[in-house]
Amino acid sequence: MEVGQVLHMNGGMGDTSYAQNSLVQQKVISMTKPITEEAMTNLYCSISPKSLSIADMGCSSGPNSLFAVSELIRAVETICGKLGHQSPEYQVFLNDLPGNDFNTIFRSLTGFKEQVEKQVEVSVGPCFFSGVPGSFYGRLFPSKALHFVHSSYSLQWLSQVPDGIEGNDGNIYMASDSPPSVLQAYYRQFQKDFSMFLKCRSEELVPGGRMVLTFLGRRSEDPASKECCYIWKLLAMVLGELVLEGVIDKEKFESFNIPQYTPSPFEVRTGIAKEGSFSIDRLEISEVNWNAYHNEFNMSEAFKDGGHNVTKCMRAVAEPLLVGHFGFGRATIDQVFCRYRSIVADRMAKEKTEFVNVTVSMTKTG
Repeated sequence: MEVGQVLHMNGGMGDTSYAQNSLVQQKVISMTKPITEEAMTNLYCSISPKSLSIADMGCSSGPNSLFAVSELIRAVETICGKLGHQSPEYQVFLNDLPGNDFNTIFRSLTGFKEQVEKQVEVSVGPCFFSGVPGSFYGRLFPSKALHFVHSSYSLQWLSQVPDGIEGNDGNIYMASDSPPSVLQAYYRQFQKDFSMFLKCRSEELVPGGRMVLTFLGRRSEDPASKECCYIWKLLAMVLGELVLEGVIDKEKFESFNIPQYTPSPFEVRTGIAKEGSFSIDRLEISEVNWNAYHNEFNMSEAFKDGGHNVTKCMRAVAEPLLVGHFGFGRATIDQVFCRYRSIVADRMAKEKTEFVNVTVSMTKTG
């Protein structure tokens, strides 16, 4: 099945939805706020557009879709206030694959402008929202139509499962025991996709336009490093158990691969330099605990179970891929993540478990 048909987060507002289980992603957006604020402030000071076009690539659904946009608008309103400028009009484009739950986003737009105005305590310019379904590994907008592009936790997803990854037995992603050819195939696909993304955005951004991209990535130069592959290895262990029990067909298991690549800072920097359309302003690394509620104060008992929290987050992301490939019914998918929860909880009790984030801020040259 084509990646574009099954690569989407769980929609709606239910217990297993992405909207209810994306606090990790929200924390990452908050952590990178100083970088996005700086980039937007510098953009506005250099261009001062009367109509400002912002695109959020891989917006998904739920509160994070509008959280990132609201932070960008707040940054503009702050600098407008300091400079004594009138607030611009905002054109906001929310992009994701066609299977994304855009309806949940659109239903949450009611009162968005008023909420932002409460936060900045000034009248905000008109805000016009559009949904843009399609792969960001191709053109989505007319030439020079955008001023600012934002993407968080999306560009690690590839346009397809890489070719040439046969022999990765027992794994669903890169792992320490993956053949070198598998690691090379994943990197080639990332290079191809990232180059295409940069090329398309360079055509769509105005000269001097800005981008801030945050990848789920890694510090290590080893693409099979535990810091980026471990969480998928634990899911592979669960699926392997179900193969041994006859619940999953072995061939079906061996043909399931996660279309993702978690790059290092060096690989991101190299990709940008090779494509040549952007100059890097900042490139930084951060970490966030697997458990979104780690170190949260006054949380209820329901959120103190780290294995439970991580499993719900991963289920919101991985369930559509699993169901699309294996055809799991509700009982089987529940069983998969029940076992996964036990394994994750055990490992979290014994090891340091963090996601690594690579954030890059850049300016279109020329």
